[in-house]
Amino acid sequence: MFLDEVKIYVKGGDGGAGIVAFRREKYVPFGGPAGGDGGKGGDVVLVVNPRLSTLSHFEHKRHFKAPSGRPGGNFNKTGASGEDLIVEVPPGTVVRDAETGELIADLTEPGQRVVVARGGRGGRGNARFKSSTNQAPRMAEKGEPGEERWLKLELKLLADVGIVGVPNAGKSTLLSVVSSARPKIAPYPFTTLTPNLGVVRLDDRDIVLADIPGLVEGAHAGVGLGHSFLRHIQRTRLLIHLLDGGGEDPIGDFVQINAELALYDEALARKPQIVALNKIDLPQAQERWPAVRAFVEERGLPVMAISAVTRQGVQELINRVAEMLDQLPEPEPVVEVPVFRPEEDEEAFQIVREGDAFRVIGKRIERAAAMTYWEYDEAVMRFQRILSALGVTDALREAGVAPGDTVLIGDYELEWAE
Repeated sequence: MFLDEVKIYVKGGDGGAGIVAFRREKYVPFGGPAGGDGGKGGDVVLVVNPRLSTLSHFEHKRHFKAPSGRPGGNFNKTGASGEDLIVEVPPGTVVRDAETGELIADLTEPGQRVVVARGGRGGRGNARFKSSTNQAPRMAEKGEPGEERWLKLELKLLADVGIVGVPNAGKSTLLSVVSSARPKIAPYPFTTLTPNLGVVRLDDRDIVLADIPGLVEGAHAGVGLGHSFLRHIQRTRLLIHLLDGGGEDPIGDFVQINAELALYDEALARKPQIVALNKIDLPQAQERWPAVRAFVEERGLPVMAISAVTRQGVQELINRVAEMLDQLPEPEPVVEVPVFRPEEDEEAFQIVREGDAFRVIGKRIERAAAMTYWEYDEAVMRFQRILSALGVTDALREAGVAPGDTVLIGDYELEWAE
């Protein structure tokens, strides 16, 4: 199955918990704190595998969570870090944040990798909290939660040449006779429901062609199959615009397809084209050839007459494709205009009412709550100091919190007390 767009969930591993421990040795009666730190959680990493050609392996698995770090140990032993989770994607994968739509990465080269969800840091053991005023701290930190997010993956095929045209123009037939690709071929529109790739061997070089499903009027807006697959010709260096010589109006088809390309992406309208009138073995195509040739040549584009079925003119077309590719500059990477946003203030927070409860929302304070050992009095007191230092305590009082009220922070439900 060909899958070229998918939404997946990724989560970095949680950090391992720091522990509370003390040295207990025969001749060291007051050995002091010796609780080790937890290990870092693993990252989720996308890596390009050149042997993949679709996103179909995400059809049955769309949730990816990296292993968590291990807890710390006695004698100040640091827990092992969680291993990174490698998720393979095909070349040409565009990675976006599913919520904001912002570009995260454009993965085109084999082995290219990007971290999409970082693992949390390990919590500190009680040895880290020893001070001159607290020689035996009975507190530690839980591990930091790993980053989590939904991603949208889009595949844009990497091909030198894209074959475009109306349905039933003969694109799949042309691809089948110039390469070893075997797309489905039948004499009715929309035989091709997915893009097909074929490799043409010409002397000592390979040329990759992509057969794009037929475009119809309104394709840029989602009519027919075009909207789903127009993205696949954005990376091509050259287009073969195949006209149906047996159709009612090849010139009208030429104008329509170019309009759809421009409406989808202006850069596609400027992409070099070779126009080929297919089915020249048919009498009606031979009658229309002079008018088509004159119309296309007036627009400064190269035009040829071919028959994919009888292979008339096909080799000349491929030779012309190779000549034009040699003359074209190397393709420039697709660069989106970056979106600049002010850096998020981790200490910022807001307070909202949820029924009778007060909800505190903020990255730093929610992370602190998740890393607190609520069973240790010292850890709870430390969390209260963090509340005060960030201004949360005063803000709750201004919001009208009273003793006995419920305060929600992240996944935790607390009872307010002065």
